[in-house]
Amino acid sequence: MQASLLNIAMILLSIALVASIVVQSKGAGLGGLTGGDMGGGSFTARRGIEKTLFRVTILLSILFFALALYTVYVTG
Repeated sequence: MQASLLNIAMILLSIALVASIVVQSKGAGLGGLTGGDMGGGSFTARRGIEKTLFRVTILLSILFFALALYTVYVTG
């Protein structure tokens, strides 16, 4: 029972993480999705919703990693 709940949580968390990454890279164009450099080489400061989305993405990735480790600990 607990393993199936952990699997559902992992699926939901991974969907949220992928969605936040796609929304974050939407402004960078198609090259941002594949990791390609669009040129220019200038760094921009994150402000407002972009900064919030960046922090949410980091939080989701930390939660995903922690949940993956916990799932291995519980099921292994």
